[in-house]
Amino acid sequence: MVNDIILGIETSCDDTAVALVDSEGNILSSVVASQLDVHAEFGGIYPEFAARAHITAILPAVHETFKIAKIAPRDIKAIGVTRGPGLIGSLLVGLNTAKGLGLAWNKPVIGINHLRGHLCSADLEQKKVKFPATVLLVSGGHTLLAYMKNSAEIELLGSTSDDSVGECYDKVGRMLGLGYPGGPAVDRLAMKGTDSIPFPRPVINKGLEFSFSGLKSAVARYMDANKDTSNADIAASFVQAVMDVLIKKSHLALKKNPSQSFVIVGGVAASPQLREEVRKLCDKLKIELCLPPMRWSTDNGAMIALATFDYLNLSIHKKAVADLQLTMNDF
Repeated sequence: MVNDIILGIETSCDDTAVALVDSEGNILSSVVASQLDVHAEFGGIYPEFAARAHITAILPAVHETFKIAKIAPRDIKAIGVTRGPGLIGSLLVGLNTAKGLGLAWNKPVIGINHLRGHLCSADLEQKKVKFPATVLLVSGGHTLLAYMKNSAEIELLGSTSDDSVGECYDKVGRMLGLGYPGGPAVDRLAMKGTDSIPFPRPVINKGLEFSFSGLKSAVARYMDANKDTSNADIAASFVQAVMDVLIKKSHLALKKNPSQSFVIVGGVAASPQLREEVRKLCDKLKIELCLPPMRWSTDNGAMIALATFDYLNLSIHKKAVADLQLTMNDF
């Protein structure tokens, strides 16, 4: 396994995540330093505090990752680090740390697109994705549908024009007094309620594009006008509106793009309601459903490490390094 291991560093947002992964997707070690306590009082992520927390946590996380895996830096093939999209300050901490470690260890440093990392997360621990594949990426910052002929050819089918699903979840969670992050709490509360409120299904009949800002606003207006309504019913009705939009557009994408796999990735892929709905859809269409293990749905270093092999295997190492330098200059 020596020389077939990647160190992955992910600091695009709030958690400092580092992992060592081999080319088969086996995770030798993974360390995540959570910033939940740092941002909870703000009801969302405070970018400056996030960057400072990354500075404190990143080198201890790297050290712990190697300690758990019982290997040394000389045993790795390269360092993969998230180069964007994300919070500028947070990204710079990861990028500068990776470049410094690369110089010290004489290892190549490859800048990885955060979304490509998510695309690889379904293959962690076990290779599952068969191509061609349709992908639904639903996270705190992104909502999109894509078509992958193979790991190198990715076609964007549609994305959100405003809020992502995860962002909408968090904002509705805040309205309901559920704290931060709101997504998991909204899902749990929804299980106790009834889908009884006719919230809108934004742009549900308009191709493969998404829009969730109007749904978030509809929930706010309803809560202002109906103070006595059960929060559980509001959550259940909101979640069902989101599911209806995601499933209808996913169904349309799968009909237009013959696929062997339907891949769901991103933090919202951990939603029990979404997992249940997409299983029903895939059973109906007789398409293989590929979901990341629950622990790898949210941002993590393992997905960045595994994505690094794609860059190496596609012989775009030089381009990846150039992209990393360009990202640094752009900041």
